[in-house]
Amino acid sequence: MFIIGNFFVAVAWVVNAILSILWILIFVRALISWVNPDPYNPIVQFLYRSTEPLLLPIRRVLPPMGLDLSPIIAFFIIIFLQKFLVPTLYGIGIQLEATLIN
Repeated sequence: MFIIGNFFVAVAWVVNAILSILWILIFVRALISWVNPDPYNPIVQFLYRSTEPLLLPIRRVLPPMGLDLSPIIAFFIIIFLQKFLVPTLYGIGIQLEATLIN
């Protein structure tokens, strides 16, 4: 059972890392949106391509406003997942490892 427990612990760490990277990408995208970046810049294109799959569904749900609130909602979703999903996966892994000891 310790192998499955280690798997869950590893998945928790990977999910946390991915969520942290996504948080940084969305933050940088929100910052550069204030300065009207060049849409042909490869860094700007990468930021748009990597964050748009998360932000577009949020924009579809939100009513149209003058201000794009989708990054803020995405931050809340990421924080929720980091505070709920990651510890849950980690806890499952630790419990599965503990069953071997008992």
